[in-house]
Parts: sequence; structure tokens; C-alpha cells
Amino acid sequence: MANTSALGESSPSSHTYASAASAVKLASLGLITGVSLLGNASLSLLLMKDSSLRKAPYYFLLDLCLADVVRSAVCFPFVMAAIGGGGGGGSAWPYSALCCKIVAFMSVLFCFHVAFLLFCVSVTRYMAIAHHRFYYKQMNRCTCAAVICMVWTLSVAMAFPPVFDVGTYKFVREEGQCTFEHRYVKANDTLGFMLMLAVIVGTTHVVYVKMLCFVYDHRKMKPAHPVPAISQNWTFHGPGATGQAAANWIAGFGHGPTPPTLVGIRQSSHPGNRRLLVLDEFKMEKRIGKMYYMITLAFLVLWAPYISACYLRIFVRGAPVPQLYLSAAVWMSFAQAGANPIISFLFNKELRVRLRACFPSCLGTQTPMEPYCVI
Repeated sequence: MANTSALGESSPSSHTYASAASAVKLASLGLITGVSLLGNASLSLLLMKDSSLRKAPYYFLLDLCLADVVRSAVCFPFVMAAIGGGGGGGSAWPYSALCCKIVAFMSVLFCFHVAFLLFCVSVTRYMAIAHHRFYYKQMNRCTCAAVICMVWTLSVAMAFPPVFDVGTYKFVREEGQCTFEHRYVKANDTLGFMLMLAVIVGTTHVVYVKMLCFVYDHRKMKPAHPVPAISQNWTFHGPGATGQAAANWIAGFGHGPTPPTLVGIRQSSHPGNRRLLVLDEFKMEKRIGKMYYMITLAFLVLWAPYISACYLRIFVRGAPVPQLYLSAAVWMSFAQAGANPIISFLFNKELRVRLRACFPSCLGTQTPMEPYCVI
């Protein structure tokens, strides 16, 4: 009788705990969905509305935002429906198997899309710092469109084969979502699937480290010591003649074509405030690179717990992953969809300035910004 009473008391307690856990999951996922839709939609509208932001780095950022909007609007509601329809605090898939396979395909597609795109962005950031002449010449709108199309093609190629494997895309009750079922290494091809994701993320960080080393090496370069030129009736001769002619041209004394030392150097469009913009643009490229690296780091941090759980199930047959850890890892991967706009505005001053300029009624007075031009 005592044992029966104890069991009778524990059952309502566990049921209450499961119901509270489901409520927390629904509330947190609803918050993530709202932040993701609001943040990504706002940033997308800003990037499309402001003509000064129509350049290579922001085309990739726009693609990231639009992909996160679709992921939040299409995939997350099905997860919430599965949690709400489980009954007793669990989760259950209330729709057809075909619908589950489609949702799982889209979830995996968006995961690999972010990974591939961040790798391509890291390569372009390195080109902008180390080979800026080639970058500004080749990274036009058509090149960006080609890179984005290539990324989507690779993502579809990674996410589509499991559609034909029986039982690979299915509803995983412990995770509360339809996704790739990660099983033991000899059960399916999940090892190659996860290795590809790890290699992409790792290679992306290698490119950023290479870019950081390049910047550090060029910080140690010694400044050149100019040699004064000899003046004869405003005609300069000697080693410093070219530099002196450039100085005269900047000051307004020179006429005709641009001196050789100024080829490739951009100037302010205001004739009364002529100055070299090379250092400012280099700092801007570094800020954009820092923004994208923080987005890449956030992707790694938010997906790492889930990827670790997947590798545990791959190499250890019947590995017992704690339910609390698995739920937290899955929800952290969901949170990645709403992290990009927050990181972008925090680490990119240009976006904050343009946001105030495009929405002066909501964010204060408009702040004038010097135009950015490429020669």
C-alpha cells in the first residue's frame, strides 16, 4: 500500500514537471521566433531601402536575413505544434510523414546554407583586406549573385539525398522536431553528414585566422622615409618628385591626369574637404570582417552543444544523452536564427547610422553620412 501511494504521488508530480517544461519550451521558442522575424525583417528592409548599403558584404547579409526569416516562419511553428500536441508534457508529430520530411529537409537546408555562406564571406573578407584592388574590381553585384546561387546549390545537394533514405528524415521525439536522425556510425551516413558541417565551420575559422595574421604582419611594417625633391621653377626633380607632384595635385595646384602615386586612392566627393580615405576604408573593412566573424562565432557557439550530442550518438551505440542537455542544445540552435541582426547592429557602426537615417521618426534625428564611392 505504501508503494502504491508513493507511485500515485510521483505520477502527478512528473506530469506537472513535463507540462511546465513544455510551457517553457513554447514560450522560449515563441520569443525566439518573434525576435528573429522582427530583427531579420527590419535589417532586410534597411539593406534593401538604403542605396549606400548596396555593396558586396551586405548582399550576403541580406541573404542570411531572408533565410532566417523563412526558417523562423516555416519551421518553428511546426515545432511549437509538435510540443503543444504531445499531451502530458511530451511532443508528438500531428501531421503526415511527408510533411515531416519536408520540414526536416528545410531545417537541414538552412543549417548548411548558413555554414556555406559564412565560409564564402570569410574568403571575401580576406580578399578585401589582403587583395583589395582585386576585390573591388571583381566583387560586383553579379559576382555576389553567383556566390549566393552556388551556396544554395551546395546546401540543396547536402540536404536532399537523405530524402530518399527510408527513416533518415523523421520526427525525433526527444528533440521535438523533424530532422536528420543521427544514429550509430554503422547505421546510416550521419558521420559524413556531420563531418562536412564540422569541416566547413573549421575552415571558416582558419580563413579568419589567416586574415588576422595578415593584418598583424602589416602592422609591423616600418613607414617609408620620404626624400625631398629639388625645386626648379615649380618643376620637381629627384627621388621625391612623384610624391611632391601628388601633394601639389591634392592641394589644388596641379592640373591634368592623376599622378601615379594617387592611382587607386579614393578621395572625398566634397572639394572643400579633400582627404585620403584609404585608412578609413581599411578600418571599415576590418569592422565588417569583425561583424562577420562574430556571426560565425555565434553560429559555432550556438550549434556546438547539439553537434557534440550528435557525435556522441554517432560513436557510442545507444549513448544516453540527458534530456535537459539535449533540449537546451536544440533550443540554442533555434536561437541562432535571431542572433544575426543583434550582432550586426552591435558590431557595425555603419548599420546603426543608416538605421537612424532611414527611420528618423523612431530613432532620433537623421545623421548625415559621407558617401562611399569606389573608383
